[in-house]
Amino acid sequence: MSETEPTTTDAPEPSRRPGRERGRDDGKFGRYGGQYVPEALMPAIEELTDAYDRYVLGNEDGFMDEFRERLADFGGRPTPLQRAERLSERYDREVYLKREDLLHGGAHKLNNALGQVLLAKYMGKERIVAETGAGQHGTATAMAAAHLDMPCEIYMGERDINRQRPNVFRMKLNGAEVNPVTAGRGTLKEAISETMRDWATTVENTHYVIGSVVGPHPFPVMVRDFQAVISEEARAQSIEKTGELPTDVVACAGGGSNTMGSFAGFVDDESVALHAIEAGGSTLEVDEEAGVAPNSASLFAGEEGVLHGARTKLLQDSHGQIMESHSVSSGLDYAGVGPELAYLVDEGRVTPVAVDDDAALEGFHRLSNTEGIIPALETAHAFGYLEEHAEDLGERVVVTVSGRGDKDLESVIEETDKRDIEGAPDMSMFTGGI
Repeated sequence: MSETEPTTTDAPEPSRRPGRERGRDDGKFGRYGGQYVPEALMPAIEELTDAYDRYVLGNEDGFMDEFRERLADFGGRPTPLQRAERLSERYDREVYLKREDLLHGGAHKLNNALGQVLLAKYMGKERIVAETGAGQHGTATAMAAAHLDMPCEIYMGERDINRQRPNVFRMKLNGAEVNPVTAGRGTLKEAISETMRDWATTVENTHYVIGSVVGPHPFPVMVRDFQAVISEEARAQSIEKTGELPTDVVACAGGGSNTMGSFAGFVDDESVALHAIEAGGSTLEVDEEAGVAPNSASLFAGEEGVLHGARTKLLQDSHGQIMESHSVSSGLDYAGVGPELAYLVDEGRVTPVAVDDDAALEGFHRLSNTEGIIPALETAHAFGYLEEHAEDLGERVVVTVSGRGDKDLESVIEETDKRDIEGAPDMSMFTGGI
C-alpha cells in the first residue's frame, strides 16, 4: 500500500467517478451480473432500466435534486464521521465511525428505499412491494412509502419476524402490510423469492424495492448509486478531518448494499484498502447432506451460480442447489451477494473476511460499552473483525456503523446468555425477553 495519499478534494463529480460507471450499460461486472429473469418480468425490467437512465443518471425532471433534498430534510443527511476515541486508543490507530445508525430509521437502508420509492412515483406506479430480513429495509421502505403516500406491502420470513418483532411493529405503524413467508427456513432468501412472485403478477402498477445490490440489472447499479452517498460523504469528511484519505474502509457484507455504499467512492483510490466482513456463523464447514451452510460467507466460501436474477457468488452444494445460510444476524443471513462485490473480490480490490457469531457478539458489546454506541448485529461483525485484525490495518480506519441495535436486543440477550462473551454484562435477569 502506498504511503503517499491524496490531500486534495479535487476529484470527479460523485456521479461521474469512474468506479460508479461499472455495470451501468449492460449490468455486467466481468462474468457476474446480468438479467436471469422470467420472460414475464422483462417488460418491467426494461421499464425500470429506462427510468434509471432517465431519472437517476440523467436527472430528468430534477429527480436527483428532489432525492437529495428529501434525503437531507427527511433522512437527516449528512451523517457524521466520528473519531472513536477509546477504540483508537485500544488499537493504536485512528478509528473513525461513519454513523449511518443516525440516519432516520436507524440504518443506511433509507438511502436506497427513499430513492426507489421516489423513482416509482416518477414512473407512475401505484404500489410498493419489498422484502426484508433484519427488518431495516422493510422499515425504511415503509417509512419512505408513508412519506411519499404510496401503499406498501413487505414480505418477511416467519423466522425473521420472530427475531425482529420491533421492526415488524415499526413497519405496521407506518401503514405497511407485513406478509409472513413460511417457505424454507423463513429468512431473507425466501422473502425475496416471494416478493418476486408478487411483482411478476402485478408489474403494471407495482414497483419492487429490492433492498440490496442483488437481483437483475439495473438493481445492483441503482442500489449502489443510491447508497454511494455513504462513501462520498466519508471521503470528503476524511479529507476535511485528517487532510488525507483513510488507509482502510471496513464494512459488513450481506447482500452488499452497505458494503458497496461504503466502498463506491473509494474503489478508484488504490491507496485505500477495502474490507468486506461476512457472517462466518458457527463454522465455515458445510453440511452438504443436510443442505446447510452454517454461515453466510458467500464471498469467502461461495461459488459462482445464479440467484434471484443475477450471476454471482453464492452458497451451493456440489449439485448446484442453493444451501440454507445461517448468521446470528438476520440481515446477513443470505446465501448470495451482489455481483459487483463478487467481481471486486475476484479482481483483488476487495478483501473478504468471515467473522463468526461469537466474535460479532463480542464486537456488539465492545462498541456498546467503550463508545456508547449500540450497533446492529450486522455492524457488530465489522467490530469483531477490527478486534481480530487491527494490527493488519493502516493508520486511519473508517468503519461503517450500518445500523443501530435496538432491533437486536432480544436476540442479543438470548444469544449472549448461551455463550461466554467477553465484555458482556450479566443478561440472566432478561432471559425470556424484555
